[in-house]
Amino acid sequence: MSRIGRLPIKIPDAVKVDVKDNLVIVEGIRGRLVQDIKDSINVKVENGSVIVDRVLNDKKAKAYHGLYRSLIFNMVKGVTEGFSKSLTINGIGYRVEQQGNSLFLSLGYSTQFEYVIPDGISVKLDGNTKISVEGIDKFKVGQVAAEIRSLKKPEPYKGKGIKYDNEVIRRKVGKSGVKK
Repeated sequence: MSRIGRLPIKIPDAVKVDVKDNLVIVEGIRGRLVQDIKDSINVKVENGSVIVDRVLNDKKAKAYHGLYRSLIFNMVKGVTEGFSKSLTINGIGYRVEQQGNSLFLSLGYSTQFEYVIPDGISVKLDGNTKISVEGIDKFKVGQVAAEIRSLKKPEPYKGKGIKYDNEVIRRKVGKSGVKK
C-alpha cells in the first residue's frame, strides 16, 4: 500500500465530508470544494475520518491512491485554514496596484501588465511591493502565484523581478567579477 494513501484523514468538527458516486464534497467554514475520484479508488467516511483505499492493485491505482489522499487532505485543510503564498517585487520602479478585481504591475517595461484575479482567490497588497495570494484551493493559490511570478521572474545579476518570500535567488557575479 501507499505510505501516504493508507493514512486516515481526521475530519475537524466544523467540516462535513460527503462521498457520492465518484465525487468527494468537503464543506467547511471557508467554503466548499468538490473532487472527482477515479473508479480504481474507493473513499469512505468512518468514525470521523476519511479512508482512501484502492479497488484495483495495478500500477496506476497505486499512484492514484496517494494522490487522492493528498488531494482530500488539502481540501479539508483548505476549508478550515486556507492557503496563502507571498510574493515580493524587487527592482527600482517596480510596483503593483489593485483596482477592483485586477492587479496592475509595473515591471520595468513601457506598459503595465494587467492580471485579472480569478474567482475563489483573494489578493492582498502590503505596500506596493508585497503581494499575498489567499484561497481555499491549494492548486489555484499556487497557480495564481506562479502566473504572477512568471510576468517577471527574478534575474540572477541584480535580483530584479517577482519572487516568492521564501525563495533564495542565487546571485551571479557580473563581468567585472572575472579578472585575468
